[in-house]
Amino acid sequence: MKCRFCNKSAIIKLRAYNLKLCEEHFLSFIEKRVEKTIKKYRLFSPEDRILVGISGGKDSLNTVYILNTLGYKTEGLYIDLGIGEYSLRSKEKAVKFARQFNIPIHIYEVKKDFGVGITEISLLLRRKPCSVCGVIKRYILNKFAFENNFTVLATGHNLDDEVATLFSNVLSWQEGYLARQDILLPQKHEKLVKKVKPLALITEKESAAYAILRQIDYIREECPNAKGATSIFYKNILNQIEEKQPSTKLRFYLDFIRKGKKYFERALKEREDKLHPCKVCGYPTTREICQYCTIKNEVQKRRG
Repeated sequence: MKCRFCNKSAIIKLRAYNLKLCEEHFLSFIEKRVEKTIKKYRLFSPEDRILVGISGGKDSLNTVYILNTLGYKTEGLYIDLGIGEYSLRSKEKAVKFARQFNIPIHIYEVKKDFGVGITEISLLLRRKPCSVCGVIKRYILNKFAFENNFTVLATGHNLDDEVATLFSNVLSWQEGYLARQDILLPQKHEKLVKKVKPLALITEKESAAYAILRQIDYIREECPNAKGATSIFYKNILNQIEEKQPSTKLRFYLDFIRKGKKYFERALKEREDKLHPCKVCGYPTTREICQYCTIKNEVQKRRG
């Protein structure tokens, strides 16, 4: 099996593109794919200061690495969620990555605000860990980016993440979520930093291969709280479809952005019109008190 662009042996076959590539051309393909995504969707410019939310996993570390390789001013923020040994190991990977590639990262501890980690918070509130975690991570990432003068907030969501979310939201016709699903979420409020997903067109397998070839050491285990998550179930279904019909995931996602998203603009506009400052923290919310402050208040009450 030869590489499409040279006579070297191919190490990977990308069925969605009908491409067989050697190591050199595969790495180049991924980096050019990300660069094309940045330019096509106008995610950011060389003048922007970009903060990437990193977890110690392959996708977020790849995002920081690739953006720095492409010449963008990028730093990482690792949020220590306080999930026992898992958080300790993922933080070690993030710190090792920063030292290995000389890339600045910041560390923020959830316990600093709540006194306990995500696992304890979910038990106190009797809520699923993933729902609590999502609210807290999104709030901290945006707040840190805004208060430290970053102009763009990037996450490592890959194509599999995006398609599983899209599939879930279409099944239940979650108009509000569908309205906000895109590679770029523009800044709609002075305290909401622009959000982007540079790896949104890169599959999970492609991302894993890239990290291995670039010798990026990442945490391979799933978060223990994600066990039994619906998103994993949907990913398995979509992978079976992709196996039978290569490029289905990419086509499904891009066609939604090109053709489907416009039908949910009304829901997005309605949400934006409802934004106002949280009475506790001052950050924009559609509620009287934002979800983050509500969770924090409840945790404080129950801890006494």
